[in-house]
Amino acid sequence: MTEQIVTPLLSWYDKHARVLPWREDPSPYRVWVSEIMLQQTRVEAVKPFFERFLKALPDVQALADCPEDQLLKLWEGLGYYNRVRNMQKAARIVAEEYGGAFPADFDLLLRLPGVGSYTAGAIGSIAFGLQVPAVDGNVLRVLSRVEASYEDILKQSVKTDMENRIRRIIPAGRAGDFNQALIEIGAIVCVPNGKARCEECPLAFLCRAKALGVVDELPKKKAKKERRIEERTVLILKEGDRVAIRKRPPKGLLAGLYELPSLDGQLGERQVLAAVREWGLSPLRILPLQGAKHIFSHVEWHMTGYAVSLEETGEMEESGLLFVDVAETEKRYPIPSAFAAYAEYLDIALGQGGREVRAYKTGQGGRRTCEQQQDMPAQGQER
Repeated sequence: MTEQIVTPLLSWYDKHARVLPWREDPSPYRVWVSEIMLQQTRVEAVKPFFERFLKALPDVQALADCPEDQLLKLWEGLGYYNRVRNMQKAARIVAEEYGGAFPADFDLLLRLPGVGSYTAGAIGSIAFGLQVPAVDGNVLRVLSRVEASYEDILKQSVKTDMENRIRRIIPAGRAGDFNQALIEIGAIVCVPNGKARCEECPLAFLCRAKALGVVDELPKKKAKKERRIEERTVLILKEGDRVAIRKRPPKGLLAGLYELPSLDGQLGERQVLAAVREWGLSPLRILPLQGAKHIFSHVEWHMTGYAVSLEETGEMEESGLLFVDVAETEKRYPIPSAFAAYAEYLDIALGQGGREVRAYKTGQGGRRTCEQQQDMPAQGQER
């Protein structure tokens, strides 16, 4: 890695760095929260979540003490709920072992749950000024193009080599700015999707990919495995102003979150009504709803939906379902955005105002696809 990139990169960053809430006060806690939120999520989407989270949980101790349902509700709409569970585990360690103050030590940061080399590097360099690298997909893309490298950036050995080479050129006193400058270049100039803005890049003068005309070919990544398709039938079960929800198992996909009841397979009206009666409920009317699709990293849910009106009976509470006021689901119960298409029928907003998870397009057969892809790898993520 050449030292020639340092001066032009910092000069560009000084003039073009975006004004972001977590940069206003780069304390270890704020940097940590922002970096975890920014994994697999765009900057503009994160801003309102960050402000809401910090208002509710302003410090390590508040996060450590937060009840799980409240914590998951604060995270609702961001996806990857294990991230915030790991954050709470880490917060409890910081509170108990370090008196509530993050350790200014890369290796100790790396031992915290949910903190990998990138996050430890970001906290260490931005909050503490440590001369350690913070290499994410943006950085790997930028440097792969600068060097015209065709190595697979998804290989850990490639990332480790890049980290070691960057560590040698990090400028003393500006480690955080240098790391953020590399990330910023990848986010707004040397972009992952669309045409790279080489004419705006301060590193264009030494970029080998630009000189060779191969910018669009890089970086190289191994092709992903095809996702498994799962058919689901999602039910909106309403009795008056109450709707049925249930808590998912403590392990597995969307663990511990609340969901609209669903059944395996793509079921017809008669099959749905039979299943509802088996739960001890008394259906009055059934209405087919528009199909929807939600994409995870390893699986796609292709969903068929029905709204079922129920008669109030004494057996409802024995069905294994939780019947709550519709308004309460928005305030108290964390429902993953996988169900956002059907939450709309109840006028429930999921996440921060619900806007981040309501980007749909209509596909074949009228099925709507949720454009927010949860559980996707961070490599190449535009921020």
